[in-house]
Amino acid sequence: MENQQEGPVGPESGWKRRVRSRPVLIASVAGCAVLGGVLVLVPWDRPAGPAAPSPGAPAMVALDSGVPAGLPDLAKLIEERAGAVRERPRDAASWAVLGTAYAEQGRRLADPAYYPRAEKALRTSLRVRPQRNTRALAGLAALSLARRDFPAARRWGEAALELEPRRWATYPLLIDAYTGLGDQNSAKRTLDRLTASRSGPAVLARAAAVYRDRGWREDAAASLADAAAGARAPAERAAYLEQAGQLAFERGDPGVALRHFREAVRLDADQRAAQAGQGRALAALGRPTEALSVYRAALAGQPCPRYALELGELYESLGMPEEARVRYDLLRERVRHAAAGGADEELVLGRFEADHDDPGTAVRRLRAEWRRRPATEVADALGWALHRAGESAEGLRFALVATDPVRGGGTKDAVAMYHRGMIERELGRDGAARRHLTEALRINPHFSPLGVPAARAALRALGEPPDEGVPQLDGGAG
Repeated sequence: MENQQEGPVGPESGWKRRVRSRPVLIASVAGCAVLGGVLVLVPWDRPAGPAAPSPGAPAMVALDSGVPAGLPDLAKLIEERAGAVRERPRDAASWAVLGTAYAEQGRRLADPAYYPRAEKALRTSLRVRPQRNTRALAGLAALSLARRDFPAARRWGEAALELEPRRWATYPLLIDAYTGLGDQNSAKRTLDRLTASRSGPAVLARAAAVYRDRGWREDAAASLADAAAGARAPAERAAYLEQAGQLAFERGDPGVALRHFREAVRLDADQRAAQAGQGRALAALGRPTEALSVYRAALAGQPCPRYALELGELYESLGMPEEARVRYDLLRERVRHAAAGGADEELVLGRFEADHDDPGTAVRRLRAEWRRRPATEVADALGWALHRAGESAEGLRFALVATDPVRGGGTKDAVAMYHRGMIERELGRDGAARRHLTEALRINPHFSPLGVPAARAALRALGEPPDEGVPQLDGGAG
């Protein structure tokens, strides 16, 4: 069960408490140290005054702090650093900043065309300064995450951390890499190290993601609320509100989710993930016309394959197959575009093929993805594709990985639980199927415009459970 009041107790509680507190003395000492440095550096023969910040300074601060940057600020930073490397081709630091900004711009716009530029800049930085170039190594880790190349992100992130263990902005990159690879233990250990020495909104948001993956959704929601309250820049606060909205939706509360998503878009009009979230929430609230409108806006601003799949399925649920087909065609085109930029969108393509195209092709695609990164989301997709391809017995093995907390599936995901229940129903494990389909609808009764009606129809077909006095063998424990 989720923690409703106090959260988990035991070893985990200490490391979670550390995220929320930081001694004032440390901040005071740090502030004095910075002030001392300023006094030493300011010449005595002229008045001291703060230098005027460059137009790209807000994005520079965000990238160095590991927090989201606004798209206009990123564009200014890219312009500044592109000019700097034209004037000083051996400026390794500017090459590294330029590459990292390109990677973030591509991620925010869902435009993989930025990724080759990012890689060229970052590798140029390493060529100019091959030794102790932590900024370039961390930039390559960020680029690999944007491309969903989690093994490479882990390699680059670990190399950066080995050079500078105290550079805290590297830790979130490694946490994301470990999570993408399904290595929750390493993600937790890395978060432990981060929270032992650092606090603040970015750390709270990263902790929330780890809590969510471990099934501690109350703690995740509390951390995100604190992160949003403490964020300084509008783009940063909007990003945390988007995450809070996604968490609220996953917990089955589309009304709360919609409020978070709308506030995120108000703060940052380029927050397309929050726009897509509005579409998801509005559809769940029975407002399909509004849902379609904001989904289309999100997809126009950020042509992400996942949004195309979600919008296509919404059209399909509304009896509009031609409109759905247009979005599915866009999904295929965007996956090809991503591959040209070195990005991996095999997971979303496999999910699409399993339900709407060729399940056999989905199985082959997702088996290869599973070999690259044995994460729970890949296990869920592969198990479902196997079931759709007529291999439900093997599919159940992967569905168990995706939903069993002991095996790593602790997120309490309604879609994964629905997939498991449907596979069990196909295998004649009626008791387990009934239990897991009911659980999927309990977790989030709005998890999918196509899946929810299918789950309810399956439960009706299964009928009421037998009398308690009659022993049943449902085989659902796996």
